[in-house]
Amino acid sequence: MQKDQYGNPLTTSSVKARDAYVRGLECNLAATPGAEEAFQEAVAEDENFALAHLAIARNRQVEGRGVSGREPYAAAKACAEGLSSREQGHLAIIGSLLEGKSEGVYAQAKAHLQEFPRDVMIAQACLGVFSLIGFGGQPGREAENLALSSMLAPHYGDDWWFLSTHAFSQMEAGQLQPAARSIERSLAINPRNANGSHHRAHLYYELGETTAGLAYLKDWIKDYDRQGVMHCHLSWHIALWALAAGDVKTMWEVADTAIDPKTSSGPALNIVTDMPALLYRAELAGVEVAPERWQAISEYATARFAKPRLAFADVHAALAHAMAGNAEGVATIVEKANGPAEDFVRSLAEAFQAIAKQDWQLTTEHLTKSMSDHARIGGSRAQRDLIELAMASALARQGKSDEAAMLLHCRRPIAMGAAAQTISN
Repeated sequence: MQKDQYGNPLTTSSVKARDAYVRGLECNLAATPGAEEAFQEAVAEDENFALAHLAIARNRQVEGRGVSGREPYAAAKACAEGLSSREQGHLAIIGSLLEGKSEGVYAQAKAHLQEFPRDVMIAQACLGVFSLIGFGGQPGREAENLALSSMLAPHYGDDWWFLSTHAFSQMEAGQLQPAARSIERSLAINPRNANGSHHRAHLYYELGETTAGLAYLKDWIKDYDRQGVMHCHLSWHIALWALAAGDVKTMWEVADTAIDPKTSSGPALNIVTDMPALLYRAELAGVEVAPERWQAISEYATARFAKPRLAFADVHAALAHAMAGNAEGVATIVEKANGPAEDFVRSLAEAFQAIAKQDWQLTTEHLTKSMSDHARIGGSRAQRDLIELAMASALARQGKSDEAAMLLHCRRPIAMGAAAQTISN
């Protein structure tokens, strides 16, 4: 029996299959192209390698190609006989994700990690904002995310993937200095880890270091393949910083070549969240946004997320629909929102509809309902600043600029300082 790079036994007798699987896992964890090809090589070397089949299916799901993962998932289940208890648990948990199940899966995964803490694909599925915790819709999920990564920390040591992931848990919980130490250790080991560069970008954002963040990420992304799963979202960070720096030309260039549905190679979830967020924040900064842009992303949201099912996507889809004048799209989300954060989805969708109608008092009333814990919808603090900015803008448009500035200075004093000044004026 072979072992992966984390010491987990693998049910394959083929060294070549094991080596290919390890390469695929490295690419998957670093969000760099090549994962599927490596996993396919592993399957070619050992057609009964269940976890390699499963990894293909999971990789496709993460990249937004979940339907094409059905065949490799079926192959993984067909090879399940004789798997170790760790692999059986791994298959069950990832299988639930592939089947779209969520209830009880995090508890199952957490129990699995207590027994097999270095089962890295299960840890990866739990941690972060696009994860079982991130999309779980539960109160206090940022604290839970940090608690889990802290529990796992002794088992990973100086592993570059874990240090990067732990850094993100730390900064989302407000622990910026520990996060800085963790991310620098990670990038010193693997500077081409796209997830690491992403987490470092978030640190720059939380510290309010626009110039340094923009310079770092523009340089880093030059050598990152456009097909990389993080290319769209890293580009969103660059576009936001360009906007903050007053470089609207660069913002539009990045949006049109890397985030727009017609050109982006990113997962649908990134496109449907990043594009509306950028357009709205551009409008708040006084940039004119052509109605056609809102129409295009509203149509994309309708095509790719017709049925409300994921709070973070639904909230951004509602924003796109509202700003495009698609009242039917907003109504669908309000009426059919479901899941543990459905109340937040409804109130935010209604808030965006009120924004489109320029009913600022009603906007404030709806946004207030989500201000207590909007982390429940998913997404990072940087992404959810959309909500903070929307509230500040609504207050300012009611002649309450001092309240708007105080809101942002109290809730996001460093990261949102420049935005608070812009809205106040």
